Amino acid sequence: MADPFSSSSETVIQRVVDVSLKENTPAEKLVELYQITKTCAFISEHHFGKVALQFPDELLVDSAAVAAEIERNSRAKTFILGDTSYGSCCVDEIAAEHVGADCIVHYGNACLSPSKRLPVMYVFEKRTLDMEKCAASFRELYADTQTHILLLYDVNYDHAIGDLLTLLSPEYPNLVATELVVEGENCYSHARINKETRPSEDDNSQTICPEGATLRNFMMTWNRCLFCSFDPASMTGRVESVNVNRALMKRYYAIERAKDANVVGILVGTLGVADYLAIIQQLKETLHRAGKKSYMFAMGKLNVPKLANFLEIDIFVLIACPENSLLDSSMFYKPVVTPFEMEVACNRKREWSEEYVTDFRHLLPGGQSHVPMADQQEGDDETDVSLITGALRSRNLLSAEPVVSSFGSSVVLRNQTTTVADANSAATFLAGRSWRGLEQKLGETPVVKAVQGRRGIAIAYEDEGAS
Repeated sequence: MADPFSSSSETVIQRVVDVSLKENTPAEKLVELYQITKTCAFISEHHFGKVALQFPDELLVDSAAVAAEIERNSRAKTFILGDTSYGSCCVDEIAAEHVGADCIVHYGNACLSPSKRLPVMYVFEKRTLDMEKCAASFRELYADTQTHILLLYDVNYDHAIGDLLTLLSPEYPNLVATELVVEGENCYSHARINKETRPSEDDNSQTICPEGATLRNFMMTWNRCLFCSFDPASMTGRVESVNVNRALMKRYYAIERAKDANVVGILVGTLGVADYLAIIQQLKETLHRAGKKSYMFAMGKLNVPKLANFLEIDIFVLIACPENSLLDSSMFYKPVVTPFEMEVACNRKREWSEEYVTDFRHLLPGGQSHVPMADQQEGDDETDVSLITGALRSRNLLSAEPVVSSFGSSVVLRNQTTTVADANSAATFLAGRSWRGLEQKLGETPVVKAVQGRRGIAIAYEDEGAS
């Protein structure tokens, strides 16, 4: 487990970071690779004056040349967005609004989560796919040509799927590929899987993407299907041997932790995905009706030290795009669950089943996986046994009658069945700390002129000398 509370200053300064730098794209390939002609047409058609260009880290090497080429072929002023507030797959509308941009051009890998503030144009990285080796690997994995197969792929290989289907469709009559669709008069983009292409329990799925968040998201969403994958980088195919059931059981353990939790931290992992405010409000209401106290945190990219500052939080729920919501929280001090998992823990009408929802928009009213909260009746206090601690717990603390304990500031809830639950909030925990954060003391401190401060780093300022 990582140590978030202390680190050696010498180690930090001397640390060597292994960075794989991409070579600059030749000027003659720049226009085609980054679709500059199409981008300029998009800008001119909508009369955009300021354009934000969002690049992932691996494509930043070409960002200046792309921006210069766009300004040369259009009247727009460009701004390069590098270090994104959250994941690089999400459109960073917040950073774009800081420069007053009229639209965003998003380059590279994208989760295609819909956004609402600004028009967006996606330019996918056209990665190389060896058609012959991919087709040969496909034939080895699926010897039965009558197998029902759904072809899934990373957006960066969308340009090559048509040619691959031309090779394989004559041999595999039951092969269907998903379709990437850009639609809407406001230039919003999203991926669509038609109803007739949705996988069923008897289907097989072939994915063209490297191992990572995209493949994991596919396998968790359609966990009853057999998955095979082809990695274009290594040009090898394989039957995915990851035990999905084991992964689901790990998620179910997190749900049990969520049922035991009294204080929940809502982590805002996106400010650009549409309806993120609606799911926050729904989560707050769900937690309140389940008798849990909730606090909201907006802290950009997550790491162990950030979350370790809030020891009073029992569990965190992350609101993010589908590809970033399945966070491996084994390194964190407290579990991090998804909105779907928190709903399973708090909503008695939603049961744990083989369905797994990674897109929080499906949980909202009108969504395909929406389940309304159970009606709360007077005196209806259901109890169960924690599978982790073995203790009794109440699933309806709001119906309990509060009584003041002998500790004065502490409050316990006692219901008709004499079930007692500790309902101390995080505020009570904070009140017991020796250090409670910076005190403003407005109007109590004298106003002084600015003076020159210390020089150096906090562990050894220049005027302190060597110790």
